[in-house]
Amino acid sequence: MTNSNGKLSEEKVFKDPVHSYVHVQDQVIWELVATAEFQRLRRIRQLGTTYFTFHGAEHSRFNHSLGVYEIVRRIIDDVFRDRSFLDEEERLLCLCAALLHDLGHGPFSHSFEKVFHYDHEEFTQAIIVGDTEVNRVLKQVGDDFPKKVAEVIAKTYKNKLVVSLISSQIDADRMDYLLRDAYYTGVSYGNFDMERILRVMRPLEDQVVFKSSGMHAVEDYIMSRYQMYWQIYFHPVTRSAEVILSKILHRAKQLYKENYAFQTAPVHFISIFEDTLTLKDYVKLDEGIISFYFQMWQDEDDAILSDLCRRFLNRNLFKYVEFDPSTQMMKMMELRTLFEEAGIDPTYYLVVDSSSDLPYDFYRPGEEEERLPINLLMPNGEIRELSRQSEIVDAISGKRRTDHKLYFPQDLIETLPENFKEKIKEVLGI
Repeated sequence: MTNSNGKLSEEKVFKDPVHSYVHVQDQVIWELVATAEFQRLRRIRQLGTTYFTFHGAEHSRFNHSLGVYEIVRRIIDDVFRDRSFLDEEERLLCLCAALLHDLGHGPFSHSFEKVFHYDHEEFTQAIIVGDTEVNRVLKQVGDDFPKKVAEVIAKTYKNKLVVSLISSQIDADRMDYLLRDAYYTGVSYGNFDMERILRVMRPLEDQVVFKSSGMHAVEDYIMSRYQMYWQIYFHPVTRSAEVILSKILHRAKQLYKENYAFQTAPVHFISIFEDTLTLKDYVKLDEGIISFYFQMWQDEDDAILSDLCRRFLNRNLFKYVEFDPSTQMMKMMELRTLFEEAGIDPTYYLVVDSSSDLPYDFYRPGEEEERLPINLLMPNGEIRELSRQSEIVDAISGKRRTDHKLYFPQDLIETLPENFKEKIKEVLGI
């Protein structure tokens, strides 16, 4: 039952381990959660292959999306009580964009995107404006409402304050995934004082600013993000699983192009391999589908595909050593030659993986990835950029950290004839 103003006659809640409860008062939000496209997010893990390293990391994009919605709801309904800068439609716009911001993520998210060169934000927008249940629910607010939600996701919506709540260097998306990922991985790195940050948030024209009295809570958030990226998101074991996952997808595509006779045909991948993927095809993909093919492909006649699938499913991952592409490419060429001579295909079994993160940056106009700075509101009303006020943030501001690893199957190397084995291990330094 709904009231004439689009509110539920009785508030609904989801019990949540991070925010205690997720509160829903608006009919449109309740109906969006029930759509097929949003329910699909239950079948996509938030952290991809991280569960291989931290066994608790089984939470889904569904969990996270509800969490981002709840943070935004608290900000606009509780923190920004005087909402003269937001009418009711823009309030709903904030809530819907928060709920739907990850709608276009594919199975194993970023690994899947890298292999097939997809952009989950483009698919999110396509689902919102396309022939979908989500689109039909959003149109109940207004015919142009889906387009506005898509513009918030694309960061092109005219009210930049609305955009910044979902996408900035300190936004509801980041705040939820740091707290949620820390909770499910069982680590303390991602914990920060979100309550304090919310208390010092202030809307100012087209941006959110933070009272300078809460600067230390913002510093804590920045450092939590930094630690989570290097301790969790870029963990080398997780990256090993991602490398194998990527190579499985590459191998399957290569075999399809070569007209290989699959015992289990890659039905759900055909439009991807042929570059004819439709939105209808895309929303059918989830991690259950991918895992089914990996399970079946263990029995394929192609030795590489079957081996990689067994490795992924049974967590028989590649080992790694530190690698510097700028100084060690001769080593890489020598290893490739040795692998080929030993009968191990280096395309699939000798892989350099690089991870890179920029924890915080001030505004640099004209750069490809312009980052809105975090601004502090000083007692005298002056606005100051965070790194100009905080020595801690200044120390890491604008400093990109990059890490390279070389991955290889040590178990296969150990089975090689002694002359190959010792030479390869000597070059690898193991």
